[in-house]
Amino acid sequence: MDFFSESLKTALELITSRDPDVVSAVTVSVVVSLWSTLFASLAGVPAGVAVAVTEFTGKRAVVTLLNTLMALPTVVVGLFVYSLISRQGPLGGFGILFTPWAMVVGQTLLAIPIVANLTMSAIKGADPRIVPTALTLGAGPFESIRRLVVEMRFGIMAAVIAGFGRVIAEVGVAMMLGGNIRGYTRTMTTAIAMETGKGEFALGLALGLILMTVALMINMALNALQQR
Repeated sequence: MDFFSESLKTALELITSRDPDVVSAVTVSVVVSLWSTLFASLAGVPAGVAVAVTEFTGKRAVVTLLNTLMALPTVVVGLFVYSLISRQGPLGGFGILFTPWAMVVGQTLLAIPIVANLTMSAIKGADPRIVPTALTLGAGPFESIRRLVVEMRFGIMAAVIAGFGRVIAEVGVAMMLGGNIRGYTRTMTTAIAMETGKGEFALGLALGLILMTVALMINMALNALQQR
């Protein structure tokens, strides 16, 4: 118990004193996660809306695929992207392996199925009279879909926040594609794993407390949006 209390005290001191390693890991995590969530939203939201509002052959298979991809292991995504951007890969010429952008690519692929699936669920849960009413009032198909999206904006925002929560807490992609380089690609999760393994429990605990705070804020935002 003394060990934990001392580690907790040191962890709080590291946070309040803005330890460079703590600040760097938090900054990298937040920046990479924000970019990943942005790109995932640009792809996932339109995809989720399109699947929800259109009927096409193989729709059930697409929905099943999205459900399956939501549980996609991070190491599988990391391995796939690594094979593309490594020196021997088809995209190796870009030289982004072991950079923050490599992490963004991997985390974007992780978040897209979540954003798309939850967006699809939000749109399906909308009042079925929204689109017919808009069409009756003279709106075109595109304008009707736009009004449907606006009506369900809180559900879509919840999907985006859930995607952010997925990527900021992942470790496999960040470790495999970022390389855990101190001050450059080291995130909160990779730092926690490494520092704890080195016996630096206080630093790992400090980052863990920050990560839990972020998770709490995400859940509070989701609950607020669900109530709306």
